[in-house]
Amino acid sequence: MNHPSYIELKNGISPIMTTDVPVIEYDIFYEKVRELLIDKSNHCLSYYCYAFAGRLKFICCIADDNTGIIRLLSHEMRPDNTTLKALTPFCPSIHIFEREIHENHGVEFPGHPWLKPVRYPHDRADRMSVMDNYPFYEIESEELHEVGVGPIHAGVIEPGHFRFICNGEKVLHLEIQLGYQHRGIERLFVDKGDALQRCLLAENIAGDTAVGHGLAHAQLIESLAGIEVCEALQIERCIALEMERIAVHIGDTAALSGDVAYQLGQVTCEALRTMVINTTQFWCGNRFGKGLVRPGGSNYPLTEETAGEILKVLEEVERRYENVTGRIYTLPSVLGRFEDIGRVTRPQAESIGVVGMAARSCGIVRDIRRTHPFQYYRNFEINPVTLEAGDVLARGMLRALEVKASAGIIRALIDSWRKTEKSVGRPVYNYKLRPGSFAISLTEGWRGEICHTVVTDSEGNVLHYKVKDPSQHNWMALALAVRNQEISDFPVCNKSFNLSYCGHDL
Repeated sequence: MNHPSYIELKNGISPIMTTDVPVIEYDIFYEKVRELLIDKSNHCLSYYCYAFAGRLKFICCIADDNTGIIRLLSHEMRPDNTTLKALTPFCPSIHIFEREIHENHGVEFPGHPWLKPVRYPHDRADRMSVMDNYPFYEIESEELHEVGVGPIHAGVIEPGHFRFICNGEKVLHLEIQLGYQHRGIERLFVDKGDALQRCLLAENIAGDTAVGHGLAHAQLIESLAGIEVCEALQIERCIALEMERIAVHIGDTAALSGDVAYQLGQVTCEALRTMVINTTQFWCGNRFGKGLVRPGGSNYPLTEETAGEILKVLEEVERRYENVTGRIYTLPSVLGRFEDIGRVTRPQAESIGVVGMAARSCGIVRDIRRTHPFQYYRNFEINPVTLEAGDVLARGMLRALEVKASAGIIRALIDSWRKTEKSVGRPVYNYKLRPGSFAISLTEGWRGEICHTVVTDSEGNVLHYKVKDPSQHNWMALALAVRNQEISDFPVCNKSFNLSYCGHDL
């Protein structure tokens, strides 16, 4: 549907011509975005800009969770006119997008309360903006002290710096500085003309979400290339996505148990996670599902033998996981460390645009599988699990409930798969993308919504590729969660979100 201020589209259905997107004056853009985001059923999927024809072209994608519609708004500006009135004071969830635009292109946003570096990309507008001069928030007081953690951490963890301002043991403020990794993922999607290389890039955006990001890329390409995939393949992809969700949720339960020294919960869940990822390896040869999702087809189509193995393993894993989580979430020693710790309220979560399981633990029904369905989820009703408390306990229990829900979804999906015609072909790499077009693809990874968008030029080459991992929304939620907590509670708060450093540091 066309509107004077925007164009409407659906998730992964069909691309639109870039010339069909209304380009409006910034004042109109500003008011329209404000108007849309006042409605809590809407949220911003992505907002960015790129250089095109001597101008900066801005794209804003706003999702309507009630109707499944995505509204695409656009404005342009000359590179020598680098000032725009900030939306963040009225729409706090936009803060990270305006900060990224400022960092990448030097656009100033007067009125933005937190216009700080996001990633330190190699081609950032201000080369004088470096790690050593990051403008940390400070409070002058003889009673307060600062604690720095990272960027080098104990154990196997990626780099990130956490700066706490504390009064004794109580955390008053946490600021999270990321951007230590400079992989240039988005630029590589443009520079790499080889289709298989792009697939490898997608599934390595965040290693624990290979299926989620790989699927977002695959359906984006299929949309632009006009490739239709059979129902059986759509089902198989959804099964893989649910298995990824189960594996990570169980692994996170192990980590949460370890953080509060409940060794039985830790080692049991570690063993159960291994059973799940080994089943994925049985399916495609890789425990994390790398190589499983490809545009147009599959090198590892589901077989009756694999389906039977999945069902057999799920039955045992679900039974044993339910048993151990029943112990974990009834032990007074565990509840004392989880309950009322790291609380994020629903108003806070709505304000900063929290997504995925972090949002659902605050009572927000935000799940792309339901609100903007994709693949076989378009034919399959998803009822997201939600809790209200928004604390570590809620985020832990939500994992347990989602594992049970995902196991039920997989069983239903396999039943549907058995009734379909098995016509899954080989992957398609010699595709031609539709020229002069824009496409968007959303999936619901285990952390939350993943958003990939692409713009092609007049010859069908990739002109611009944009990735949004759910962590980009949710790191601020972690900063809010630790306020007024003991600093010793930070590790368990951090693990209860388990956000991605590499998914942020694109």
